[in-house]
Amino acid sequence: MIDTFNQIQTRLEATPHLLRLGRLFSETVLIDVDGHEFYLSFEKGRIASVVEGPSRKTPWRFALRTDAEALAMFWQARPAPGFHDIFGLVKIGRGRIDGDILSLVKNLRFFKEVLALPRTNKETAA
Repeated sequence: MIDTFNQIQTRLEATPHLLRLGRLFSETVLIDVDGHEFYLSFEKGRIASVVEGPSRKTPWRFALRTDAEALAMFWQARPAPGFHDIFGLVKIGRGRIDGDILSLVKNLRFFKEVLALPRTNKETAA
């Protein structure tokens, strides 16, 4: 899982429109996958660090909690309904969002697109 978050960090650096969208976002976000915590620290739209937890000392602004299977389905090239969006995960009961929801909503497009970066660009044959 940590490799995927490092891949997100690399892909984000190569995506200028996301760097522009997130230029005002400097927060730490907690991603909890089956109880394993990952802290993504953003500095002006760039991921400054990815740290594996748990840590009671690391403050975070908001958290996305989900399970590994749901996250794997979210990262597919063409996710199934409900797995296409972080709020879709919440709606189908496979995710939960905690913390400062206003901070998430203010930067919603940026965060959703960053989290979707591991999706492959290849279309599957129909």
